[in-house]
Amino acid sequence: MRKKLVVAITGASGSIYAATLLKKLESIKDQIESCGVVMSSNARDIWSYELNSEPPTLEYPFLEYQKSNFYAPFASGSAGYDAMLIVPCSMGTLGRIAAGVSDDLVTRAADVMLKERKKLIVVPRETPYSLIHLQNMTRLTEAGAIICPASPSFYSRPETLEEAASTVINRVIDLAGLKLDSYRWPGDSGH
Repeated sequence: MRKKLVVAITGASGSIYAATLLKKLESIKDQIESCGVVMSSNARDIWSYELNSEPPTLEYPFLEYQKSNFYAPFASGSAGYDAMLIVPCSMGTLGRIAAGVSDDLVTRAADVMLKERKKLIVVPRETPYSLIHLQNMTRLTEAGAIICPASPSFYSRPETLEEAASTVINRVIDLAGLKLDSYRWPGDSGH
């Protein structure tokens, strides 16, 4: 069954994660019925700075929505979206979601995912975490969200920044219930 997804890109450092996610989602678009993308203003600025390119407004086959557009389909539970991926997620956005503050399309869509018991996958990119960050992550986890920190793994021996970012994004795509050919832990190798 094809999935309806929301991708939110917020103003945390880590635009490479969002760029990698959009590229991988495009490669498996046959599994996706629709994908809405929302970027915060800070996300656009950070994307330009970190990736030395303009944000991907029309580069991918997904619909982009302004963060002030509360008429986007995924602002309502009746639209039946399956998952929301916030990549990267700033601590400000995470805190507003944890507090139930729906002041823009990102936080409203996250609130909808939680109330509808759909997948909300949050990829925070911050270090170190303060007690407030940890408490907000606990609140979201207790509400049903999945916290997937932007912590690359290295057992696949990534050689580039994109390959390291992919170790996180492959996990996010798995968590969203999509199929992607990626590195898997080999299991019992007899060693």
